[in-house]
Amino acid sequence: MAHVLDIVALRSLIAVADCGGFHRAAEALALSQSAVSQHVRRLEKTLGRPVVEREGRRTRFTSDGALLLEQARRVIAVHDEAVRTLLGDDGDTVVIGSTEHAADQILPRLTAAVREVRPQCRVRFRIDRSARLVEAVDRGTVDLAVYVTEAAGTEGTPVGGLPLNWYAAPGWAPPGAPTPLPLVAIEDPCAIRRRALSVLAERGIAATVVCDAGYLAGVLDAARAGLGAALLATVGGQRPDGLTERGDLPPVPAIRMSAHARRGADPVMVATAIDAVRTLLAEPAAPRAAA
Repeated sequence: MAHVLDIVALRSLIAVADCGGFHRAAEALALSQSAVSQHVRRLEKTLGRPVVEREGRRTRFTSDGALLLEQARRVIAVHDEAVRTLLGDDGDTVVIGSTEHAADQILPRLTAAVREVRPQCRVRFRIDRSARLVEAVDRGTVDLAVYVTEAAGTEGTPVGGLPLNWYAAPGWAPPGAPTPLPLVAIEDPCAIRRRALSVLAERGIAATVVCDAGYLAGVLDAARAGLGAALLATVGGQRPDGLTERGDLPPVPAIRMSAHARRGADPVMVATAIDAVRTLLAEPAAPRAAA
């Protein structure tokens, strides 16, 4: 019999990635944490190898897990589009979208805001590039998206600035001149990648991207492996596990974020969600690391 990837388990896997762990995923899905863990183990049993692993208090996707996550997003998107097209009804479900940058902090706030207005609704997530999120909202497949403004070319409703800071592996040291500063970044097109290169160029610092990644998880792994420095989004003093902030690189201005809502979306829900993101992005940043 052919192997089958369970749709419910795939949703749990996506929620673990989008919410930043099993506990938050369980809250977002209105399931117990043990149920989410069982779903992930079911996928591991089907694949015959682990997809997540513990790294201290943090959950990390294995290389097989990252590949499964990528395919899971495609499977769920096609499945849900088929349900909407063929059945014409998805119940009381709200689909919220976000870029990967700070999604583990943005999505829980959005989820709580949506459920404050519609406590019985199901919340689904979509993580994607900013331009594709805006297109999905315009098509009606996403109810509300938060994205990097300049990456989408659509102004939307301003929600604040996403703080950006430099990070690298503990003990990592930049090479001396004339060797360019090695960077790891999400592959083009990426507004934060462009921001990193432009700020360094303005300061006369030669830099080169030595590792491209399709997803943020790849950037984090490459930075932790000591391949180079990474410009990452940080909100409210949260810092990525396993990386150290670099105070010896030039400060980078926050990048503008916007929200875009589907035409006909519940205006009270939209307003509550936007206020929640604005509050999050307005939280004071942690003091900048010393050089």
